[in-house]
Amino acid sequence: MTSTKGKAGRMKKLIVTILLFGPASLLIFISSRGCKHKFTELDDMGAIPTYSFTGVDGKKYTDQDFKNKVVLFTTIQKTCPGNCAISLWHLDQLIYQHLRKNQKKLSFVKLVSFVTDGKGNPAENLSDIEYTLKDQVEQYDSSIWILAHGDAKKVYNISRNGENLMQKGKKYYGGESFQELMLLVDKRNHLRMALKGNSEGMIRKMKEHIALLDKQYDKEALKK
Repeated sequence: MTSTKGKAGRMKKLIVTILLFGPASLLIFISSRGCKHKFTELDDMGAIPTYSFTGVDGKKYTDQDFKNKVVLFTTIQKTCPGNCAISLWHLDQLIYQHLRKNQKKLSFVKLVSFVTDGKGNPAENLSDIEYTLKDQVEQYDSSIWILAHGDAKKVYNISRNGENLMQKGKKYYGGESFQELMLLVDKRNHLRMALKGNSEGMIRKMKEHIALLDKQYDKEALKK
């Protein structure tokens, strides 16, 4: 009788142990041995032109300052900063806040917005746009979201398969297509994605592309 009770007690302990630790052990096995990273790698569209600009604080930047950084380039128009060419609210909520809240993981990703006069030319005096961001963007951090004074056309002047991102026409805000575009540039200064930034859907898609690029770097790090 005692032997039977002893066996029953040991069996009960074994069942409890499996219930408590079995699923975790299985997950560890799956994550370390049973799964491989499977995701779509972004197309490499080649190097973008070298560039330089001045930050709102007067600091000078060149493409060399963003080595081993991922940069999302946009524009902001002084004549209509909110939603004419780029949806500022969605850019803030979907991308900037994501970067800010995940700085431990995504400190290598920077958001650079060239401020234009609405017609694609460099705007003077960025302080009013800086005030807008500080007023409207929760915990605005200028080290994450950099306002740029400079010629954005030098960054956006990219051709591929006989097409150039620089298009003119009345259908574009200010007559310049590049003002509506976001460019995702990788750690080697190569273009990985270009999307319009005037809608929630496109900005959400760009956020997904940033995540894909991050996964690609994680995969490369695991191989080293």
